[in-house]
Amino acid sequence: MSQTTKPGRAARRPLARHGQLRSPNPFAQLLKGLAIAIAVVLVSGAGVAAYAVTDLSSSFAGHSVKLEGEGAAPQPPGIGAYEGDVNLLLVGTDQCEPAYDQYFGNRCKGKDASDQNNDVNMLLHISSNPRRVTVISFPRDMMVPVPACTRPNGSTSSPASKLMLNTTYDTGGLSCVAKTITQLTGIQIPFAAKITWGGVIQVTNAIGGVDVCVSGHLKDRLTGLDLTAGTHTIQGLQALQFLRTRHGVGDGSDLGRISNQQQYMSRLVQKIMSGGVLSNPATLYKLATTTVQNITPSESLTNPVTLVQIALAAKSVPFDQFVFVQYPTGYDPENPNRVVPNKSAATALLTALSQNKQLQLTGSSGVGTVQQTPAPTASAAPTNAPTTGPTAGATGGATPSPTATDSATLPSTATGTTAAEQTCSKAQVYNGNG
Repeated sequence: MSQTTKPGRAARRPLARHGQLRSPNPFAQLLKGLAIAIAVVLVSGAGVAAYAVTDLSSSFAGHSVKLEGEGAAPQPPGIGAYEGDVNLLLVGTDQCEPAYDQYFGNRCKGKDASDQNNDVNMLLHISSNPRRVTVISFPRDMMVPVPACTRPNGSTSSPASKLMLNTTYDTGGLSCVAKTITQLTGIQIPFAAKITWGGVIQVTNAIGGVDVCVSGHLKDRLTGLDLTAGTHTIQGLQALQFLRTRHGVGDGSDLGRISNQQQYMSRLVQKIMSGGVLSNPATLYKLATTTVQNITPSESLTNPVTLVQIALAAKSVPFDQFVFVQYPTGYDPENPNRVVPNKSAATALLTALSQNKQLQLTGSSGVGTVQQTPAPTASAAPTNAPTTGPTAGATGGATPSPTATDSATLPSTATGTTAAEQTCSKAQVYNGNG
């Protein structure tokens, strides 16, 4: 029997907001940016990432999980690009870990400290012939149907007609998150991985920081972030503050914060794929091993050959075809603090993916961003950043302009950005008034 949201259970969970509401848990938003780091390591590290898994194979495979009802398509045993599309789900959870409890305040002190919610849900899609990469972010407070899931202990959960997406990990683990998103999108998910707060901290430190741009003085008393206009290399706590700030960017809403996160993700991809990381075996190996040590993979991801095949599938994808898009939503008419799928816009996005069209974003990248003009002044601009514009490519080559039959224009409600774009946070000062 289907069930609706249980008010008591939902009320005690840390929840995201899309309006002028309070900030979510510490590090919950940091996961959104860093989850893509895992994806890029897995799909871009090639032999180094595979070597890291081989080197740590026993521990990596030892805590893997099986995805219910799903399996990776059989692949040739040789070292070649993965054949067909690749769909890899990245889940970030708010698990309380003793080594990091001190950072999370009441979240890890109360009766709910043992709960574990999937606050970040990102689907990495690599298309085939031609290769394109799309990263779809699913809002954690989106209300969706949840199927019956087999729990890790072997029992089965009841299906629900309408629950928050971020309850599915606590309901049935990584497999339940994948099953729910498959039911929502129709996309089969053979690969998945989970990372916790502690893992995010470790991966952030391993990459050595990310260059972000702010248009003016960005100051948020609530998070403690204080950045002058220009480009800044952020990591550790400062990266957390940047990704959590709401009042200091855009219109002061969570939509502005999402724009910050998309800028961060885009520049993270630029850093990893443009040089300094991929061209530095020591740095890449450190990032790969840190990732391997801090994620829980699906069983399908524990084979080093599979990682190499996925890596080769995305090796030469140009930046302008590396698209970050938020799954289209609208406000829930039953609760303005929640969102629900925008079915027509979602259909347009999913149809374009199934037909392997080059996505043309018509909406803005978000209410919290502006184009990077003039050039930042706080510090030197990244020397390894790609040339902006529609022809910038990850390997330095030009990308032909898409034909009408090769591209799909998405509705403006499908907001996002590409890794070729250079944006700045629309900064403001918030001193706690209002």
